[in-house]
Amino acid sequence: MDGARSGPPQGQGRAAWLVWGVTHALRLPEASMPWDTRPGRSANGGPEGPGAARLRVQKQCRKSSFAFYLAVRDQLPVWLLEDIRASEAFHCDERGRAAAYSPSEALLYALVHDHQAYAHYLLATFPRCALAPPSAGFRCCTAPGPHVALAVRYNRVGILRRILRTVQDFPVEERVRLLDRRGCSRVEGGGTSLHVACELARPECLFLLLGHGASPGLRDGSGFTPLELLLRQLNQDASSAPTEAEAASATVNAATANTTSSEEVCQRRLLLLDLLALYTPGGVVGPARCELLGDQLRWQRLLGEDKFQWLAGLAPPSLFVRAMQVLVTTISPGRFPEALDELPLPSFLQPLDLTGKG
Repeated sequence: MDGARSGPPQGQGRAAWLVWGVTHALRLPEASMPWDTRPGRSANGGPEGPGAARLRVQKQCRKSSFAFYLAVRDQLPVWLLEDIRASEAFHCDERGRAAAYSPSEALLYALVHDHQAYAHYLLATFPRCALAPPSAGFRCCTAPGPHVALAVRYNRVGILRRILRTVQDFPVEERVRLLDRRGCSRVEGGGTSLHVACELARPECLFLLLGHGASPGLRDGSGFTPLELLLRQLNQDASSAPTEAEAASATVNAATANTTSSEEVCQRRLLLLDLLALYTPGGVVGPARCELLGDQLRWQRLLGEDKFQWLAGLAPPSLFVRAMQVLVTTISPGRFPEALDELPLPSFLQPLDLTGKG
């Protein structure tokens, strides 16, 4: 066996072994590269057919992509990840050719595994490419890049903040298209990133999106705005509310298992409602308003009198809410959320960690 296949020198760390494993052990004999689709020799010495060559390439790509997955998951250094990404083929593109991962696809890996340093590098070095739609193997429709929604889904507040800062330098139409991207109707219900934040109770993500100009009035595939979706979820939570004994037991179990209790989720949803109120001048209309008015006592207990009156269109927002609406709209997206430190924020905004470090 030649020196190239004997492994890295003794004493080298895990990173060196990973580089060697990807760049040497996964390659084929006789210096044939994983993305080499030229017919080779079969096991019996005869010529290799095109179909066998494609299968060989696909197998090697799967090995390479798994090695890259492990490298990002293990938070290996940025320079090493980029070296791997630039030197290996990981998947077959739309034309069936083996290809390396694009910055967009690498950013998806960084988002899933919360590799903030790698995400920041990709966004700083390839701002448009990193947020471009990935190849067909990473998506099910022709919607714009899914990175914003994915950051919300995985609650990657720090990376989301960097993405939103990056898109501020994009042309207005391109920025709006990314912020208000509608997800796949089959997989994501046709909702925007705001819908995802409401569905998964992500107040920090919601506030960042609203502060950077995401539109709260867009409807998902079922016809709900984020506010209406949130009210629907609050209604479901209230309908399935446990008894006091069950709630106490659930809280203890959640604390033991380090999970979120139903009461905490409900509190997050109410916080989401407060945040949406800052960016939604009017209340709800249509069936949602009828639902509020149809069971006023129940909704008043759940939301509070002032909030119920405003949402149902029976009264304007309180003076405090109106003042906060004016304050937050004076902050330009380029100064959000740093400029919040200059504002007299209400108590319900104080616990929000918009840095992604908490």
